[in-house]
Amino acid sequence: MKRAVVALLVIGAGLTALTWWALESGGVAVVQTRTADGGRRDTHVWFVTPGGETWLEAGTPENPWFRDLEHSPLLTLSVEGRTVRYRAEPDPASRERLRSWLREKYGIRDWWVGHFIDSSRSIPVRLVPAGLSPAAGS
Repeated sequence: MKRAVVALLVIGAGLTALTWWALESGGVAVVQTRTADGGRRDTHVWFVTPGGETWLEAGTPENPWFRDLEHSPLLTLSVEGRTVRYRAEPDPASRERLRSWLREKYGIRDWWVGHFIDSSRSIPVRLVPAGLSPAAGS
């Protein structure tokens, strides 16, 4: 019995480490949003930049950083020491396109995370540099 418990703990620790590696080992940005009470929320996110546009994926509509956008669509994104201010524009119609870009960029890491996170309700979020009008950002 004791061996079984130890084996389960080792397997659990291994799966946790593998998932951490998949989520955090590279190509990760920090999105900073404002909470409803004016606080600051920093969240690690995957991102893609096809054609020079920046896109994020909220895993579900209930994702806390995505819910913050209801109060303010402005956010900052920090990547490799560079921080840029954006306006977030959710675009549910782009889900399949964004999922394709994420699979291409993150490869086996996306495959692994997909075993634990259902992306069928995810929300693509296009980031427009703050100060640009929606027409100029298209």
